[in-house]
Amino acid sequence: MSEKVLMKGNDAIAEAAIRAGCGAYFGYPITPQNELIAYMAKHMPEHGRVFIQAESEIGAINMVYGASSAGIRAMTSSSSPGISLKQEGISYAAGADVPIVVVNVARGGPGLGNIAPAQSDYLQSTRGGGHGDYRCIVLAPKSVQECADLTYESFDLADKYRVPVIVLVDGMIGQMLEALVLPPARQLSDLPKRDWTVGGMKNRPANHITSIHLVPEVLESITRARFVRYETIKAAEIRFEDQGCAGADLVMVAYGTSARICLGAKQLAEKEGIKLGIFRPITLWPFPYEALGKIMAGGKPVLTVEMSLGQLVEDVKLSAYEAAAHGSSPNTNIHLLGHSGGIIPSEEEVFSEVKKILGK
Repeated sequence: MSEKVLMKGNDAIAEAAIRAGCGAYFGYPITPQNELIAYMAKHMPEHGRVFIQAESEIGAINMVYGASSAGIRAMTSSSSPGISLKQEGISYAAGADVPIVVVNVARGGPGLGNIAPAQSDYLQSTRGGGHGDYRCIVLAPKSVQECADLTYESFDLADKYRVPVIVLVDGMIGQMLEALVLPPARQLSDLPKRDWTVGGMKNRPANHITSIHLVPEVLESITRARFVRYETIKAAEIRFEDQGCAGADLVMVAYGTSARICLGAKQLAEKEGIKLGIFRPITLWPFPYEALGKIMAGGKPVLTVEMSLGQLVEDVKLSAYEAAAHGSSPNTNIHLLGHSGGIIPSEEEVFSEVKKILGK
């Protein structure tokens, strides 16, 4: 059995990225993800890999684009305002089919907001965030162990589908200290070969990596082909966790820190004979609409718990229409418990809302 170590979420993400074969990291400091960039600054050079603190978030994301185009697994990280500055570069990477990994340790907003944990970057992450028609795979850990596991996997997903992958955690998970088992280290020489990159052109024509296509029909054709690939991702990569949803009196839907709080509310409910289920999307995109829709088809009440004022709940409502595929009318018994600005709901608050909905 592998030995457990004690690490913060930010440090676990950084170490997992190194073990996954990240060859280049480019970033810029911002709280609450500064431990991540500090870890990379210390340990990437120890492995003979590239670490650069860029002059800005915009510089960092374009360095990631360039390094990945040259054949190197590349990553950046930031927190909410910094991620906003990276959106143009993320759109360029998506439009040029360049695989990159972006970590967002989210904080309270909008604007500069504060450094407290939040989940109000959900729509930005799951709807593309930048300009144009594109999607990013979005992974949402709920623990330090998952910070490592999903970051490690994010590089493989990015390479497999040639898309940007976002690891979306809130500041609480980034700062949280937990025991975990780290994934095995991979050698750069063992990573999947990239025959599409700009490097190694001695024995083949030069590859042209770009997102600019001036003829509208050409751009639409390329974009439509990319959306076919997105359908493949939807068919193969959806992940979620179902805790006791079958037969539950009420189903809570949450991810990240909010899902951990819902588990506490579930335990409180059990003491009073109330059965609660927890549905946790792990891939925020692609979202598990069908799986949640089947659960909602029975018309049971659903409570979305999130550290924003109503973003995840939009996908919960869309999931309700999956009920129609199972012979039921769309479930409209959907409720929201949301906080903003860095406020974290308590287990007792969630349980109190549950009892209110159930009339207990």
